Amino acid sequence: MESRSNTIPFHGVGKGWLVVEKPAGISVHNEPGKDLCSLVSSFLQNNQEAAKIISVAPDYGIHPVHRLDQDTSGLVLLAVDPGSFHELSKQFETHLVKKHYTAILHGKLEKSDENKEWGEWQWALAKTAGGRRNPQGSGDRQVSTTRYRILEYSERYTLVEIELMTGRKHQIRRHAKLAGHPVVGDLRYGSARAAKYLKENHQFDRLALHAYALSFTPPDSKTVKTIKTMDMPKKMADLFSGDKKGIS
Repeated sequence: MESRSNTIPFHGVGKGWLVVEKPAGISVHNEPGKDLCSLVSSFLQNNQEAAKIISVAPDYGIHPVHRLDQDTSGLVLLAVDPGSFHELSKQFETHLVKKHYTAILHGKLEKSDENKEWGEWQWALAKTAGGRRNPQGSGDRQVSTTRYRILEYSERYTLVEIELMTGRKHQIRRHAKLAGHPVVGDLRYGSARAAKYLKENHQFDRLALHAYALSFTPPDSKTVKTIKTMDMPKKMADLFSGDKKGIS
């Protein structure tokens, strides 16, 4: 079933769960009436057929099993009954869920090892988010691992695929900054001047980070299910393809 709830695409549904694609710029659950959960809840309340297929539990609501930053777009797994929420949350806690992203980074990111397709960023990160001056954050730092694979270069940017191995706050954005290649459009960890230039000259006003794939085991199944978005968001694709013309 593919539906839209106020422009929110549905990418997969099952008994007790659904996966939707969050646009950049909206919160998952912190703005009642405007956030992702509110929009999906409104759609299901007005579409009893869809609610029946998903088996929405009475008086339970829509609950995110994990989070995406407000500025990040992409797939979010939601639960609609307590049992599904518990089962899916356990998979995240035990690192059984795989999350893949695409990101556009400033500059030319070099491979750390030419003999390996994937590289790793392993800077330890504090629980509290830092900023461009201190991306690792203050206080006790925890082991944090981000895998990355270089997909393509443009004149000024690097397109990468990223897999999160741990789940620290702003982990991809902080690791990219520590690597010297912040995510394009990142007002917190990247260059405010660069972001302003892109907005004024290329109408690019978002973070160039998109959660495009999610692998998990549905509560009523023993088989891992992988859900992917069809394409990179248009603004990201247009920015990168336009910049590629400089090296063609």
